[in-house]
Amino acid sequence: MFNRRKFIRSSALGSLGVLLGKVASASPETFTIKGKPVVISTWDAGLAANKAAWEVLEKGGRALDAVEKGVMVTEASKNCCVGLGANPDRDGFVTLDACIMDEFANCGSVAFLERIKHPIAVARRVMEKTPHVMLVGSGAQQFAVAEGFPLEEQKLSPEAQINYDNWLKGSHYKSPAINVENLPVRQAGKQEHGPFAPHKLDNGEWNHDTIGMVAMDANGNLSGSCTTSGAGFKMRGRLGDSPIIGAGLFVDNEVGACTATGQGEDVIRVAGSHSVVELMRQGLSPEAACKKVIERIVKIKKEKAKDIQVAFLALNKKGQVGAYAIHQGFSFAIKNGVREELVKAKFVMP
Repeated sequence: MFNRRKFIRSSALGSLGVLLGKVASASPETFTIKGKPVVISTWDAGLAANKAAWEVLEKGGRALDAVEKGVMVTEASKNCCVGLGANPDRDGFVTLDACIMDEFANCGSVAFLERIKHPIAVARRVMEKTPHVMLVGSGAQQFAVAEGFPLEEQKLSPEAQINYDNWLKGSHYKSPAINVENLPVRQAGKQEHGPFAPHKLDNGEWNHDTIGMVAMDANGNLSGSCTTSGAGFKMRGRLGDSPIIGAGLFVDNEVGACTATGQGEDVIRVAGSHSVVELMRQGLSPEAACKKVIERIVKIKKEKAKDIQVAFLALNKKGQVGAYAIHQGFSFAIKNGVREELVKAKFVMP
């Protein structure tokens, strides 16, 4: 069983000729799925999410419907990464963020949303039923309830409660940039740096809190979605890249689509997903475009880049797929009519 809270210890991007559900292991720079529906998503959780998305795509449905239904699987799972089962903020509350974007550049987003099971569905309602792009906090919750979404019980999942109790033993309400000592134990090991996602654990693995998905339907149209619980034990009110159009997700139906995962602050500072799409517009392959923006982040962060993880996943209008990460361990799931697998992405730093 895949554990999507941990980065997979890996080397370079793998070949795509393995059996269903297996991790691929040596591959060309990009691979093409031209002329057929395809869905790709971040992390091993994407395997299950892609199955739900494919149920829409294989029937000739819109990519927009596929990327909404796909990530709803992850939101509904009982885990500590995405959805109401996720790790809380420093004050013990689970807050969720999500965004969605279609082939017409329509987009919707919610942030700092509490007690709603499917923030991605609320984001779509924002896109389709309001003149706005983003609703946040109590306003987003009020809108969701008015749209018929039930308020769920405000209670931590058993695993999240354990993690939060452990975090409280050593918690410090200071900026992680100036407070990196005495951090709490969190599941597989001690956090080495601040409470931002993803965290590197003492066993060398990373955990994460986001799923991003992009898809191309049978008509060649693109859409994308991104949903997250944000960084575990974040400061109350902290917002990452995931619900921000142009940072965590961007779709241009003439060019391609991209989604991001990792330390959101550093995705935001380079308008990450939009930057990848613009580089694809200039003629770069998805993988080359992702790599270029990753290198930009590393250049900005300098020595601090060794302590963070960011990854991009992109699909262009030609049906080419590519990804790149700062460190090894990022993987993405892909599904079309003939293959279904988890692929290890290339990286710039060991």
